[in-house]
Amino acid sequence: MLYKLSLKNIKKSFKDYTIYFFTLILGVAIFYVFNAIDSQSVLLQAKQSTYEIIEVMTQSLSAVSIFVSFILGFLIIYASRFLIKRRNKEFAIYMTLGMGKRKISMILFVETIIIGFLSLLVGLGLGIVLSQLMSLLVANMFEADMTKFTFTFSKGALLKTCCYFGIMYLLVMLFNTIQISRCKLIDLINANKQSEKVKIKNPIISTILFLVAICILSYCYYRVSVPDGSNALTVKELGIIILLGATSTFLLFWSLAGLLLKIVQMIHPIYYKGLNSFTLRQISSKINTTVFSMTIICLMLFVTSCILSSSLSIKNSMTANLKKLAPADIELKKKRNIPKELQEEYGYTDKQLESSYKTISETLKEMNIDEEKYLKEQTTINIYIDPKVTYSTSVGKILGKMQKMYPYLDYDSPEVIVKLSEYNKVAKLFGNETYTLNEKEYMIIGDYETMIELRNEALKENTLLTIFGNKLTPKYKEVKNGFIEMSSNHITDGVIVVPDSVINLSKTSPQLEEEYMIANYKANDQKAKEEIEAIFTDKKLGELYPDSILDGTSRIAIYDASIGLGAMITFIGLYLGIIFLISSAALLALKELSESTDNIMRYSVLRKIGASNKQLNKALFRQIAIFFILPLLIAIIHSIFGIKFCTYILETFGREKMLASVSLTMLFLILIYGGYFLITYYCSKNIIKERKS
Repeated sequence: MLYKLSLKNIKKSFKDYTIYFFTLILGVAIFYVFNAIDSQSVLLQAKQSTYEIIEVMTQSLSAVSIFVSFILGFLIIYASRFLIKRRNKEFAIYMTLGMGKRKISMILFVETIIIGFLSLLVGLGLGIVLSQLMSLLVANMFEADMTKFTFTFSKGALLKTCCYFGIMYLLVMLFNTIQISRCKLIDLINANKQSEKVKIKNPIISTILFLVAICILSYCYYRVSVPDGSNALTVKELGIIILLGATSTFLLFWSLAGLLLKIVQMIHPIYYKGLNSFTLRQISSKINTTVFSMTIICLMLFVTSCILSSSLSIKNSMTANLKKLAPADIELKKKRNIPKELQEEYGYTDKQLESSYKTISETLKEMNIDEEKYLKEQTTINIYIDPKVTYSTSVGKILGKMQKMYPYLDYDSPEVIVKLSEYNKVAKLFGNETYTLNEKEYMIIGDYETMIELRNEALKENTLLTIFGNKLTPKYKEVKNGFIEMSSNHITDGVIVVPDSVINLSKTSPQLEEEYMIANYKANDQKAKEEIEAIFTDKKLGELYPDSILDGTSRIAIYDASIGLGAMITFIGLYLGIIFLISSAALLALKELSESTDNIMRYSVLRKIGASNKQLNKALFRQIAIFFILPLLIAIIHSIFGIKFCTYILETFGREKMLASVSLTMLFLILIYGGYFLITYYCSKNIIKERKS
């Protein structure tokens, strides 16, 4: 009997609570998809060099899944609370007929098992289908061969999904049992008859708190958006800013609950037009009773926007940077002329010290590697340092400002100095611009934007530098774009380029710090390049000549690491972003559906006094629209400054693709959040229509 009753209740409630079932199914599907990524058949065809990053990515996704399970668990429990509230009258009838609370709990227990089984079954089916579509994204990320694609099923992801959601449903059952045990018959009977009072808060207090919230938010926005402030923030200060932002958001919603209705009531033409008075009182009541929930939803939407925009921007920027920042096949590096006094401090062996006085070409020859056989277009550039030319001396008058922005930077660290002729050779190989200098001039090249902005200020002050005893003035009042070290990111914070004569004929002995050899492979296809690559990897060089102090990187290695890291960040960002977005939209939708159920009698009264269905639907639409838009609007304002702060943190990856990432994030918001809004409206309209009196 209990089973039949439970099944009947599910069928009866399914139409009204489509969003609840839809969210459960979507949650299961997404959980399965992201935990099944490692089983994608296309990954089996990925390069061997990407396996490590794939393992790290799957481990990271597993760790994130634990966090996601807590979010989904909270969402399911929160949804169950509204479902029980929806059925107060039904439970009152059961108790009036003599059914005990234990049997009512058993009904809910059976219903939860049935709903859980159905949502798992449908969600896993959807997840398996979406997992195959995910292969397209995975193949694009790791450049795997899609011709080797086969249908895959992840037993591990299935077990993990069933286990996690099984625990969630057990918690829901426990929660339902506790909630039913606390119910009183009189409260259940009168639940739908109780009129929710709209408490109009003191307008003076609401105004003061509103202004306080605006002032705090303005301060937080300033701290994270002004360069001097954003880069000077310590972890502790950032934590305080986050706490202040969350608190001020709460105060904003609390004060709006008191101000919104009061302000509109003063505008009679608007307040008394149509059903506006009813609509506004409903909205004010909702905000008034859900201040904390609205705050959480707003912050979740804010985090979603920042996570999605930043993760997608990193992937897009890293991909766009590869051709530009890794234009040669290989770059070998070697420590040169290591002073004897540094041997003990850095643990150098006698052989390593001896090797440091040999060039890269000489070292390769000793390793029996014929560079002429494997390499072409070799270009060598030497890195010099002058102990007297440090960050503190090169930035001149802006040292104080720089120390404030970068308090942990070693300002006694010597600057990198290179010859003009050698830099021009590297620039030509990289496809960058070449330059000329007079005997008494220097210039700075770099691509790390924030540092470039600071150095530009120093160059505008015509900062004089004494390099190897030669007094030099800057030829250009700005840093020129360029780099000498290949990477997937913008990491060159400044390289001083000087005329060859400054080093060749210096008044003091120049200190040779490092040597770079940059070259392309003598190969006509990718397979031949990979064969040469195997000879010049760090591991191979270390095995052949452990005392060479020779290492380096290659375009292939940078590319593999870049796409792997970009994929990991993208998947984790998408995983968290979509879950946060679904959770926030579902919370709003469930709350609105519950409100629609509670307001059936109110809409019935409006019909009796002459309100048409068109007017009621319009009033309902406005209520739901404002209820959905308000937290989203505040979240978007937060996100404008939050994303701006993220660009400073992620500056080395590049800002070029941020606009495209923000646009894609907005598309996610429109599709998922907007979809929930429309479903909520049509379900709510169905609820108030079905129970006409």
